[in-house]
Amino acid sequence: MGRVIAAGVALGLCAVLSGSPPATADSGGLDLAVTLDERPITNATVMIDPAKQIELTVTASNSGGTPVKVRSVRVSGVALALTFFAYDTTAPFEVPAHSRVTRTFVLDMADLSGQAIGLLPSTVELLDAQRGTLGEAATVADIRGSFWSVYGAFGLAMLVLTVLAWLTALLALARHRLPVNRWRRGLRFLPAGFGTGLVAVVSLSVLRLVPPEPAIEIPVVLGAAVIAFLLGYLTPHPAPVPDNDETVRFPDATKEFKP
Repeated sequence: MGRVIAAGVALGLCAVLSGSPPATADSGGLDLAVTLDERPITNATVMIDPAKQIELTVTASNSGGTPVKVRSVRVSGVALALTFFAYDTTAPFEVPAHSRVTRTFVLDMADLSGQAIGLLPSTVELLDAQRGTLGEAATVADIRGSFWSVYGAFGLAMLVLTVLAWLTALLALARHRLPVNRWRRGLRFLPAGFGTGLVAVVSLSVLRLVPPEPAIEIPVVLGAAVIAFLLGYLTPHPAPVPDNDETVRFPDATKEFKP
């Protein structure tokens, strides 16, 4: 059971530490200005209600010397280096050299209710025919989705694994079954710490307090892991248990006899 718990928590940790590769633009990259329902998304938190259609307006500026052909626009949300939603809309258009083109898209994101909830770092990207990124704009989306969405269920699963990890470690402490070596005792508590950090990151996001951006999620997860490791490292030395007690007791004897 302990190995299963550690594996589940480690999976979430790997997602945090691996990170998502930054989007790159080729030589024909575009600068984007994006509005959602006529509100600029740069340096702002935009609300997305899956029950309503949203109007996405993209202004692409081409400062290069050659035209850039756009095939589609993508709206996606990422947390803990995992993509929890992505919507692609095919709408080919061309941005001439040293020119600016504005396009408006009406997006139906009804399925988003079952995919995410809370604050999620999101991006709007223009893609070419090979699915390469020509330009992107980042924002934080406030998703008014369901608690039982994929993201909500992910957080709930991490909570269950974390509780089990703590119970396993504390039960071993109570039964004096932790390793004698301090470093190994610290490692026994480490999965519980990682899980606590992951649960904290997801909870802050779902409660719409702090978005799970790398500058926040990595320190929180690693900090919780270090604290848990130190707790395990500083736990009392387990009491030695004799391997074999050869004391023989006689019912009617007043003294014990040891052969």
